[in-house]
Amino acid sequence: MSTVRELVIRRAQEPDREWCARLISSSEPWITLRRGLKESRALLRRTGVELFVGREGRHRLGFILVQPYGLAGSPYVASLAVIAGARSRGVGARLMAFAEQRFAPRRHLFLCVSSFNRRAQQFYRRLGYSRVAEFADYIVDGHSEVLMYKKLS
Repeated sequence: MSTVRELVIRRAQEPDREWCARLISSSEPWITLRRGLKESRALLRRTGVELFVGREGRHRLGFILVQPYGLAGSPYVASLAVIAGARSRGVGARLMAFAEQRFAPRRHLFLCVSSFNRRAQQFYRRLGYSRVAEFADYIVDGHSEVLMYKKLS
């Protein structure tokens, strides 16, 4: 698979929200976490969140949702998703780099990743994130959420 060359990341518009909700509600880890379309729509409409969509041409490839004051006043990546056909092509890494650059003056960035989502955990470690805590049975019984952190500056 080739790397996506022209990924343009912009603040989401209203039609993007439904696309993002459908993407996350139909893929892992959200399926295992029992987050359906209704919960996904609500997540994307929380007060104060910032939603950005990455596109190649007219095609949406993924998105990142950030709560600017999510954890102890520091930015928190609430969700990151990439369509199946664009995974392992640099889209997720570029969305994360976008968030890191946008929030660099805030110095810290946090996120949670599900314990069963080993691929995502490896991805975040490659980007320089460290595991700082684990919340057992946090969203669904039998699975933990792993809190990860990166100092940006």
